[in-house]
Amino acid sequence: MNTLIIRNGLIAESMERADIVVEDGCIAQIAPGVSGVVGEEIDATGLVIFPGFVDAHVHFNEPGRGHWEGLETGPRALGAGGGTVFCDMPLNSDPPVLDAESLQTKRRIAEEKSVADFALWGGLCPGHLDQIPRMAEAGAMGFKAFMCPSGLDEFPHSDAATLREGMRLARVAGLPVAVHAEDAAVVEAASVGISGRSLRDFFATRPKAAEVSAIRLACELAGETGVALQVVHVTCREGLEVIAAAKKAGVDVTAETCPHYLMFDAESAISIGALAKCAPPIRSREDVAALWASLDEGFIDTIGSDHSPAPPDMKTGDDFFAIWGGIAGCQHGALAFLGEYIRRHPDGFAKAASWLAARPAERFRLSGKGRLQAGFDADLAMVAFGDEREPAPAFYRHPAHPYQHIRPRCAVRHVLRRGEFLVRDASLVAPASRGKFLHPTN
Repeated sequence: MNTLIIRNGLIAESMERADIVVEDGCIAQIAPGVSGVVGEEIDATGLVIFPGFVDAHVHFNEPGRGHWEGLETGPRALGAGGGTVFCDMPLNSDPPVLDAESLQTKRRIAEEKSVADFALWGGLCPGHLDQIPRMAEAGAMGFKAFMCPSGLDEFPHSDAATLREGMRLARVAGLPVAVHAEDAAVVEAASVGISGRSLRDFFATRPKAAEVSAIRLACELAGETGVALQVVHVTCREGLEVIAAAKKAGVDVTAETCPHYLMFDAESAISIGALAKCAPPIRSREDVAALWASLDEGFIDTIGSDHSPAPPDMKTGDDFFAIWGGIAGCQHGALAFLGEYIRRHPDGFAKAASWLAARPAERFRLSGKGRLQAGFDADLAMVAFGDEREPAPAFYRHPAHPYQHIRPRCAVRHVLRRGEFLVRDASLVAPASRGKFLHPTN
């Protein structure tokens, strides 16, 4: 039996000091002053121990676009930022995950390369709805749909009829649907008369009204079909209010936001440039303040990175409509958010652990993940808090990212995935085993 004892850490969920005993990859015991156990020991004095972060929204892009990011580099970067589980979106891999065969191909690649455990989203697209049952049988965790053009021809967006039928099929399979909620008609109308090509011009074509309209439709369809709905990367209070009203009416819907919508506003994004282009776009300073307030008021359920990188030649130029929209952040986003949240709420460790780990694990039925609890996998992120510091070196395939402009107030010291170190003494290490494919459990 392999035994590791982590001494004197502060457990994020309770902020009580305790020892954690890890045996054969699982948490065997959490208690203060554990005695009578023999094994390797780690001194976690001064560190807060979180469950390993569960990032339910990444684009690692293999197969086909591993030169954007890959299932080796992406999970390593995730681990460096405290993450131990990721849920990979069906795009931007080529081919996208629109059938069981493509899901199985991505699974094999991840099992060969990834240091983190993982689950896989399938795609909900017109022309592929008949594949939803087969993807469910192959282990898909749920199905992702775009309500506006995705930017990739091979992953077309879903109109209301397609989304309704896809939701019905997902409900039969017992799996959730995630939506990128922007109304294509509102985006098109907002684009009329805009001739410039700056980032500010791009922002003007993606107004909050487009997001709110699409969220309202998605919630209505989820209510009709009974599917579990996750609205990803919500950027504004108005959208969250629609989701809250749907919840009150009995719709099974949850809201995700991303660190970049909390850490940047439109003006800072414009000063950063292409690295901060995404859709929906980063909003005004007033919207960011309202988003923070919504977080405090319980309107937001999960936080995911929406890590969506691209090669440097796709993130440069003067035409911000042509530049790829996506933010690299699976390593730095959670820590940037965490440091800022604890600055605002010094007693907020348990809530932060819930948004970053427990709630996504629960929502997507990832058994044994997301909590520090006996019997759960020994997925641990040990984090030091203090003054601002330089951001950690990036381990993405392409190192440029917008969080390099933020001096975080916390840093990872150790990370364990099922009892094996991914990070030790603030340095990446190679675990003996690869990541495990996670099936949603009942």
